[in-house]
Amino acid sequence: MLPKKLRIALRVLIVLVLLFAFAVAGVIFGYNYVISQEERFDALQEQIDNGTLVIDKNTEGAVVLVVEMGDSTGDIADKLLEMGLINNTFVFSLMSKVNGFDGAYVAGTHYLIPGLSYDEIMYFLTLEPSQVTVTIPEGTTYVELKAILHDAGLNFDDAEFDECMNSPDLFVDYDFISSIEIDPDRDYILAGYLYPDTYKFDVNASPETIIRKFLNNMENKLYDEYYARAEQIGMSMDEVITLASIIQQESGKVSDMMYISAVFHNRLDSDDESMRFLGSSATINYLVELQGGTPSLLHTEAETNIDSPYNTYTNPGLPPGPICMPGLDAISAALYPEPNCGYMYFCATGDGGTAFAVTLAEHEENVATYSANWSVGADMSDTYETGDDEEGDGE
Repeated sequence: MLPKKLRIALRVLIVLVLLFAFAVAGVIFGYNYVISQEERFDALQEQIDNGTLVIDKNTEGAVVLVVEMGDSTGDIADKLLEMGLINNTFVFSLMSKVNGFDGAYVAGTHYLIPGLSYDEIMYFLTLEPSQVTVTIPEGTTYVELKAILHDAGLNFDDAEFDECMNSPDLFVDYDFISSIEIDPDRDYILAGYLYPDTYKFDVNASPETIIRKFLNNMENKLYDEYYARAEQIGMSMDEVITLASIIQQESGKVSDMMYISAVFHNRLDSDDESMRFLGSSATINYLVELQGGTPSLLHTEAETNIDSPYNTYTNPGLPPGPICMPGLDAISAALYPEPNCGYMYFCATGDGGTAFAVTLAEHEENVATYSANWSVGADMSDTYETGDDEEGDGE
């Protein structure tokens, strides 16, 4: 019989050998698993790239999984179990950790189908979520913008979106929002600040997320020099955006915008109080559209007398807020009107152009010349007529 000390030593040695063997086996297994995992996922990505495995809203049997910002692996596993896509949350969570996917799942809308393996589900949830590309044209109104987003497939609730648009406290981290002086007559506080551009949105993005993407873009467009220039001309940035929104609707021609801006600045700065009525047809068309009507170069007396603080025929100065989403050219024009310009009036030529005048007599002559072009089918995309409602502008 072996001495006791030797027996203990042998046992320790055997244990150590076994532990070493297990460690080596574990390393080999782990290495092989990682290699096979890479091969599996490479093969899966190849199927996705060549179109043999595409899962979207049009895929038969596809179900929607929305990964919310901040969802843990356990939260995702619970959703998958509830949807019948997995049958064991513990196994999913364990495999997720082993595969190194914890923290890699991308928030947003994902499409999955029954029958996918756990690995495949995990991989799909790390890919970019389902998004739609949306282009918002310059001059789009808030009502039109919501319609464009819905037509593109976004599923937000209109009432919630409206509430966010009137909740600037949600967006006080943007200087241009926190500095807005709230006017109770304003339709939507953030109107004018959803910068017109091309965007990609998750189809189930929340209203706050959607609005923030617009505001992030707007923040990048409002250069420091713009704030300095606004202060120099005695305007707040909100007044600049409001004026820019009117300029945007008055003309889509960059060459005309600075002159139109000059007309409005000349009126706003006039010593003659009667000239401070901007008389902008763009504001009338804004109100007409809100009432379900169709924009026009010609307005009835009832339209020019619509009871609203946005009516610049009956109210002096700027309206309570922007009437549309202006682009950078219109914003720049609002800040930098054509210098040394004495124009006080302008009207549409009916073909997309603009005729300017210094005196009322000149303006009335322009109206007489071009009013025949203000018919159904006239170019509404560029220029509306503007003048002095107090003394008659031919509308």
